[in-house]
Formats: sequence, C-alpha cells, structure tokens
Amino acid sequence: MPINELRSITTFAKAAELGSLRQAAVAQGMTPQAASQALAQLEKHLGVRLFHRTTRSLALTDEGRQ
Repeated sequence: MPINELRSITTFAKAAELGSLRQAAVAQGMTPQAASQALAQLEKHLGVRLFHRTTRSLALTDEGRQ
C-alpha cells in the first residue's frame, strides 16, 4: 500500500504539537486507528521511530525531534 505522505506528515506534526495521537486524530477528523496507521507508515517509510509510545504517553525520539 502506498504511503499518503501529506496525511502522514500532518499527523506526525499534529501529534508532536499536541502530545497525543488521539487528540491529533480528532483535530484532523480521523479515527485514532487511522492516525496510528499513518504514523506507522511514515516511520516505516523513513526507517526510524519518530515517537516513544506507550498507552499513556507519547514522546518524540531524537530522530523525531530532528
């Protein structure tokens, strides 16, 4: 499946800004699952992890900050 780069980058930027993937999804009018998938596709495409994710927190990795 091809990556939707604009959606993925927008989701990444909004999640970094808000500190929450769920809030980023709501702000963009998408489901949290779709936002998570977009972020996973971007990370796979770039070959790096952009966030440290747990069920309760979201923090940028060094690569994500760059």
